[in-house]
Order: sequence, then C-alpha cells, then structure tokens
Amino acid sequence: MYLSSTALSSLHPECEIVFQLEREERRCLQHIAEQGNTSTEGCQPFWDAVACWPQAAVGETVQRACPDVFSLFKNNTGSVSRNCSRGGWSGPWPPYHIACSVDDDMPETQRSYFATVKLIYTVGYSVSLVVLAVAVMILLLFRRLRCARNSVHIQLFVTFILKAAAVFIKDATLFSSDDTNHCTLSTFACKASVVFCHYCVMSNFFWLLVEALYLNSLLLSSFYHSRRCLWGFCLLGWGVPVLFIILWIGSRMYFEDTECWDINEDSPYWWIIKGPIVVSIAVNFILFMNIIRILIQKLNPRLIHFNNSSQYRRLTKSTLLLIPLFGTHYMVFNFLPDYFNVNLRLCVELCVGSFQGLLVAILYCFLNQEVQKEVHKQWLRWQERSYAVVSPAAKCSQIDTPF
Repeated sequence: MYLSSTALSSLHPECEIVFQLEREERRCLQHIAEQGNTSTEGCQPFWDAVACWPQAAVGETVQRACPDVFSLFKNNTGSVSRNCSRGGWSGPWPPYHIACSVDDDMPETQRSYFATVKLIYTVGYSVSLVVLAVAVMILLLFRRLRCARNSVHIQLFVTFILKAAAVFIKDATLFSSDDTNHCTLSTFACKASVVFCHYCVMSNFFWLLVEALYLNSLLLSSFYHSRRCLWGFCLLGWGVPVLFIILWIGSRMYFEDTECWDINEDSPYWWIIKGPIVVSIAVNFILFMNIIRILIQKLNPRLIHFNNSSQYRRLTKSTLLLIPLFGTHYMVFNFLPDYFNVNLRLCVELCVGSFQGLLVAILYCFLNQEVQKEVHKQWLRWQERSYAVVSPAAKCSQIDTPF
C-alpha cells in the first residue's frame, strides 16, 4: 500500500510538537542550571511541560508570553500568568488553550480521527490477511490450478499478506503503549520493523507492476514465453526492492541514523524508496491504458477473426477486474507532496488500501470459474470418500438392481 511508504512513514502529527517542546525544555533547564540556587525563599524556577518559569518572590505574579509551540496552531500574542504564594506556584491563568487561542477540542478530534482510521485499516488488513491466506492455499493445493498466471497471482497475494503483517508488526513496535515516545524511539527492533514494512510495501507495488507486464504479454500474444519470463518476474518483484532497501539502510546508517527511521520529512534519502514506488505506479497506469487501447483494437470485429473474439472478450473482462489490482487509486496522490491533504490521503491510501488485498483475492480466486469448478469437484470427491455419497446416476442404477 503506498501510504505505508508515505503517510505511515512521514512525520507524525504530534512529533513536531514533541520535538519543539523538548528543545524548549533543554533551554529552560540549561538556564536554571546556569542561574544556580541563589535563594531558597519564594518559588523556585521550573519547567511545567509547556513553558519555563523563573524564580519569583512570594506575592509576585509572573507573566509569560504564549510558548512558540502554539504557533503551530495559530499566530497569537496571548500570555499566561502564575502567582507565587507561600504554598508555591499557582496554576496557570488563563489556561494555555484559552490564553493562547488554541481550540482545546482540536487535539482530541485529531486523536479520534486517527483512532478511527487505525480501526478501519486494522479490520481491513485482518480480513484481507485471512482471505488471502485461504486463496493461496487453494491455488497451491490443487494441481489443475498450477500455471504461470496463478503463480503470478499467488506471489502477489503473498505480498499483500506480508504487507498486512508488516503494518501490524510496526504498529505493535511503535505504538504498543500510550507511554511510548514514538518520536524518539530508537531500537534495533523498531528499525527492523520499519525496514521490513518498507520492503513489503515495495515488493507489493512491484508485483502489481508484474501483473500489468504479464497481462500486456498475454495481449501481445506472448503466450508461449510466459513461463520463461516467470523467473524474470520473480527477480523484478522480489529482488529489485531488496536493492533499494539496502541502499536506503546504508544511507540512514551513515548519514541520518536518527530515531526509528520512520520520520522522513525533508530527507533526500527517502526518495531511494519513494522514487521507485512513484515510478512503478506511473508505469502501471501507462500499462493499464495500453491494455485498454489494445483491447479496443482487438475487439473491433473488422480487425479480428471470429474465432479469436471470445478469447479477447474474456481478457477484457479480466482487464476490467484488474482495476483494483492495478491500484489506480494511488494515482490520486502519486505526484503530490506527502503533506498534501493528509486526512484524505490517510482515508484513501490506508482505509481503502487495506481492503485491496481482500478485493483482489475475491476477484481472482473465489469468483474465478476455474477455481470454483476445481473446488466443487474436490468437494464431491471428498464427500464420496468420507460419507459414501453416491452420485444420482449411481443411485438410479442401485434402485433398478434387484436384491
């Protein structure tokens, strides 16, 4: 899914606030350390997680301008006050969200939105993973279904399974607890989960490209060479992403070994992964348009023989079914910046994308007539062996036979 390489790997909405607050905290603590304990009377300087408050005498009211962190929400010139009493500092007045003109409901609304998106894509990936696993088992178990076409389908299904698993692993590693600071987390397990997620996403996009290339070869009448190309397809789908992932890992280790490698805002090395994905989506779309062009020509009765028309009509149906498989919805944001309309991008690429594997499995396995016939045939054979179920013709012969 493209979002796993863009929205999931771009700067988290809360991280910029966290980083800015950490910078302000370091400045405050450094300033307090430089001042030293000049007096034990009154209220001591401290950092209240938002602003830095200086030492004050009892009865003194200190006023501070709105912290710079609130400029991320609105430009404001408000201020917050605290009173130093014998019992210590009073609470901030007015509260930060009122004095600095920040909508208090905004963070909660954003958290609710992200929680909803996570729930949707968790359900989508979970259902897709189970259905795809069943589809792979069906295509592998029945010999009559083993062919070059289904071999390409199987490997594409596997990439969808791996991508779903990678998203769950990454979520479990980075967001397993509310106390985890995912903005500064930097462990081997965390980085390994991010690398695995990027590889699964890249391989998924490259196998979508393989599907497009394979269908183009079928329409160009390269039926007898399809098996020879299978190893080349495997190298493209599984091998090429490895090359780019290795280059990206080396770049991050030597030039940008920060946090969990999941924050890529303004990083030139991010294009080592994003660039090939963007190109694959564009090439996929071009191949899809070329398939439509070829089919329109092939289905013209004046240009084809009558005995070939049913074959190309069948391919036309397959091509229309390939629309979700080609991932054409990724073209909406393919050439736009990562920060463009983040909410809509999350909805399209995460929520819709999480069900893409489910839709592909249904269209290319469970609704496939060849698969349905083979499963039905094996089911009848299993019933005959297990329960001695006899076909209607056999039943008639038994009735007509005297004891």
